[in-house]
Amino acid sequence: MSEKKFILTATEAQQKLKRMSLEIAESLSGLEAPLFLIGIQNSGMVIANELGGLLSPYLKNSVKILSVSLNKQLPEKVELSEEVHLEGANIILIDDVTNSGKTLLYALKPLLNTHPKSIQTLVMVERMHKLFPVKPDFVGLSISTTVEEHIQVETVDGKITGAFVV
Repeated sequence: MSEKKFILTATEAQQKLKRMSLEIAESLSGLEAPLFLIGIQNSGMVIANELGGLLSPYLKNSVKILSVSLNKQLPEKVELSEEVHLEGANIILIDDVTNSGKTLLYALKPLLNTHPKSIQTLVMVERMHKLFPVKPDFVGLSISTTVEEHIQVETVDGKITGAFVV
């Protein structure tokens, strides 16, 4: 088995999360609406939970963390972890890596009928292979890769331990 080619260490990932939390706080400054961090299962939820903790000192808004689950290869059924009232809320949809934009686009589906105040997207690693019209609002790291290469964000015990090219 070949050695992992890391593009982000655990320390760098934490730095990126802190920076993105400050960017989010700045973008929501002065807004009273509640904030929903919605993580796409599985790694997206780790990122959402970490961001929730990092955001609390900076926001007056209530912050609630939810998850959305879908089959990333065939996203026919998209479900939120619980039914919530999202009308007038600020939403940040979170995933670990964006490749084509397909997962983020399909994960938006159940949110569109809820009439939120805003929907933004966040990814830890953005690749440059867009096939769908989704551009993340908050990005930890942008990287150009070949189509054959894949990026994996590694998590252990609810923490990001790094990201690497497969």
